[in-house]
Amino acid sequence: MSFIQKGTKAFLKTNAALFFGGFSTFAIMYSTQPLLPEFSREFHITPSVASLSLSMTTIALAVSMLFVGSLSDVKGRKTLMIFSLIAASLLAVLTAFVPNFHVLLIFRVLQGIVLAGLPAVAMAYLSEEIESASLGIAMGLYISGNSVGGMSGRIIIGTLTDVFNWRVALGSIGVLSFLASLLFWYLLPESKHFEPRPFEVRKLLKSMTNHLKNPVLLCLYGISFFLMGSFVTLFNYIGYQLLAPPYLLSQTIVGWIFVVYIVG
Repeated sequence: MSFIQKGTKAFLKTNAALFFGGFSTFAIMYSTQPLLPEFSREFHITPSVASLSLSMTTIALAVSMLFVGSLSDVKGRKTLMIFSLIAASLLAVLTAFVPNFHVLLIFRVLQGIVLAGLPAVAMAYLSEEIESASLGIAMGLYISGNSVGGMSGRIIIGTLTDVFNWRVALGSIGVLSFLASLLFWYLLPESKHFEPRPFEVRKLLKSMTNHLKNPVLLCLYGISFFLMGSFVTLFNYIGYQLLAPPYLLSQTIVGWIFVVYIVG
């Protein structure tokens, strides 16, 4: 069976599907970041507590990704990614109706768990299905979808919160992500080179242990941890400053702060 080649219809469909998948994943994941001041105001919580709506999702995602990749070896790449996107989208819609912050956190943790299905599996799918000469382009387009989703999701959230309220904003992101999930399902070609393998806990744990003993990988993990931690923390709390005196910016304008994603 041949691999998907650049310039073919299958290549375009694959890249479009993973672009929509990346958009949906990161639009949902970071959807609460512009809303932290709203949560503080409505639920009477401190900024640090409000930030848990993003931190808990990120932690759940990180832990789940350790195991989801191996699960896809059993269930199949496309099946797991579709489940991930649709489940996360439906949970995003439900967050619009939460009665309190505790329930919101529960939904956000569940979102983090199911969202792991795409980022943990997408690269494996591309590596199996795309010809090696075109793999870099395909991976780059997928990552661009992640960035566009993270940026535009925040902008949409900020604008809709200004016009309506944060509940309408979160529900709308859920609906948009659900539509993107359906496009992903329709466009992504079935796996042709996937070979199912049994889930082996011992093998997985051994692999993790070997990675943690590698000093080069540990340095890379540390760099990623501190850079992403600083990056996310800055955007978590900058909204509080920009909404307050002396700036008094609107939620819409604060949402557009995330357009700096384009630079990266």
